[in-house]
Amino acid sequence: MIICKSAAELDLMRAANQVVATVRDEVVARVAPGVTTGELDAYAEARVRELGAVPAFKGYRGFPATLCLSLNEEIVHGIPSPQRRLAPGDILGIDLGVKLDGYYGDSATTVPVGTVEPEVARLLAVTEASLQHGIRQCLPGNRVGDISAAVQRHVEAQDFSIVRDFVGHGIGESLHEEPQVPNFGDPGIGPRLRPGMVLAIEPMVNMGQPGVEVLDDGWTAVTTDRRPSAHFEHSVAITEEGPWVLSLAEQSVAATTAGH
Repeated sequence: MIICKSAAELDLMRAANQVVATVRDEVVARVAPGVTTGELDAYAEARVRELGAVPAFKGYRGFPATLCLSLNEEIVHGIPSPQRRLAPGDILGIDLGVKLDGYYGDSATTVPVGTVEPEVARLLAVTEASLQHGIRQCLPGNRVGDISAAVQRHVEAQDFSIVRDFVGHGIGESLHEEPQVPNFGDPGIGPRLRPGMVLAIEPMVNMGQPGVEVLDDGWTAVTTDRRPSAHFEHSVAITEEGPWVLSLAEQSVAATTAGH
């Protein structure tokens, strides 16, 4: 069942996602050569709790950390560790979910550690742009397939590949709700988008082949060809006025408005 949220519930979800946005961006600012993924995770957990929320991923089906931190060929669900030190040229996927006042927020980004190869930088740019293409389809009357097709078209036109083993999802009082939101498919199919629906749209894009392998830790998903992968995600509400990106940092909204 797909749950449409009331205006009051959307405000609560905005608040949860603002905690996500704040902590996500603070973690990004701390990414540098020599930092360990364990340090980033500890910082994120402390800040989430300081802001009155609780980590959504920690303990979820046994996941041991607040952040999913995925390096290079790791697609999603990388486990932070005090032994994993960032190096120049790495890319780091940062995925954070929180629960605040009964509602969840969820967002992800992938960032370079220092300077990366031009093709890796292009992978990040294309993946982030594909998310924006998907968000632009979040209009009442459209269908989930319109989001999926927009993401796929942009990625494959740039000669990268879409991960098919993991998909986006609805979000609300549960971290994962209906509907599933694939990053591939045909326009005009799937559930119709209605005001009050909230979707976590999250393209996962590989530089090489789309194949996925899960490591022995039971969590970390890597590319089968061990080439780099990128992941971007926003929680987006469907409204009569168009898509409302709940996990966009408020200062980013202000900066965008100021530019017009």
